Amino acid sequence: MQFSGEKLTARRIFNYIFGLYLITLGVAFSIKSGLGSAPVSSIPYSMNLIWAIEIGIATIIFHSMLVIIELILLRGDFKKKHFLQVFVGILFGAFTSFSVSLMYFIPNSDNLIISLLMIAVSIMLISLGLFFYVPTNIIPLSVEGVTQAIAIVSHRPFSRIKVYLDISIVSSALILSYIFLGNIRSVGLGTVLGAVFVGTTVKYIHKLNKHITGEHVDLKKM
Repeated sequence: MQFSGEKLTARRIFNYIFGLYLITLGVAFSIKSGLGSAPVSSIPYSMNLIWAIEIGIATIIFHSMLVIIELILLRGDFKKKHFLQVFVGILFGAFTSFSVSLMYFIPNSDNLIISLLMIAVSIMLISLGLFFYVPTNIIPLSVEGVTQAIAIVSHRPFSRIKVYLDISIVSSALILSYIFLGNIRSVGLGTVLGAVFVGTTVKYIHKLNKHITGEHVDLKKM
């Protein structure tokens, strides 16, 4: 079976689903740290705090909005398969709810060192997730779809655009939180660290993989 011009192998499907789940696990670790949500979920987390929308549902709404933005950016180059990002957003929302529920088994801690270690784990999990699922070229999450779209139209590296977009999402979450809550609970040190280091970590994982395997992983395939 062909998908996006490539054979839809079991390994390709596994990498896709596994990568998506790693990202949601990274999001859950970030929220559990108490230092703010990971950038990819900072706006859904703000929606959760502001309007008490369950985090998975808020994630679905957010990703659906990003699909519309991607459509505007790519115009005629927007492929029909990318409308399926809405359904992937539903899967991602379900994964997010499940991953966050797993964190209930981890005791809360007021220790800053432990919280920062959780953020480090979060950044690594999200970066690995991106590295696994983006190159499968099946259906990108709308966040990565927008990142890819901007990288394509601006002729900039995916990893650099990822940093810029994460910072933009975090800034939007901060504004939402401040306007509606009068504080910045949804954004914290962990959010900022994620915005700065996820894109960079993806770049170094890519370099390490190329050094070990000799393979170049294309992060801009659509």
